[in-house]
Amino acid sequence: MLVVGLGNPGAKYARNRHNIGFRVVEAVAARHGLGELRSGGKLGGHTATGVITTPRGRKKVVLLEPMEFMNLSGFAVQRAMKFYGVGMDEILVVHDEIDLEVGVVRVKQGGGHGGHNGLRSIIEQCGGNGFARVRVGVGKPPHHVAGKDVSGWVLGDFPAAMAGLVDGIVTRAVEAVEAVVGVGVGPAMNQVNGLGIVTG
Repeated sequence: MLVVGLGNPGAKYARNRHNIGFRVVEAVAARHGLGELRSGGKLGGHTATGVITTPRGRKKVVLLEPMEFMNLSGFAVQRAMKFYGVGMDEILVVHDEIDLEVGVVRVKQGGGHGGHNGLRSIIEQCGGNGFARVRVGVGKPPHHVAGKDVSGWVLGDFPAAMAGLVDGIVTRAVEAVEAVVGVGVGPAMNQVNGLGIVTG
């Protein structure tokens, strides 16, 4: 399975809400001893490959962080699909989700992009929206008005005081990735989506 974490390249974005996908795939790599994600050459992203332990045994994965900025993420995903011979039903995308409150992690199959530029790019470049997602809640900005631009919010860092909570959220999202890879999207939805909010 190709597991894609969404984010923007560069140190200044590393702690942004928008980069939670990068943090999750890096945590998957660390937890399962796959090493650091490194340049994938012509793929346009950083990758790591190996075997992870899941609820149904050990499974092979390719981890990908697109490195062409969020709104161009689909190009690296499309190249990785071709290079590794992966179909749409073998892709799992981990991304931030403003429509879920902080501490909520949910698994989903298919759907639209909801205004998320990374998802939009993947749908456009890969020819469909049937991939699975791990949606990591980052909440809406205070006093949010529907239809208002939220780029400043998602490109802002999590407050330093939330560091412990964010670590817990990343751990929950890693477990969601393991569930999808191990048992499939449907059973993973049953397993993950019924869990309560991460509180620290």
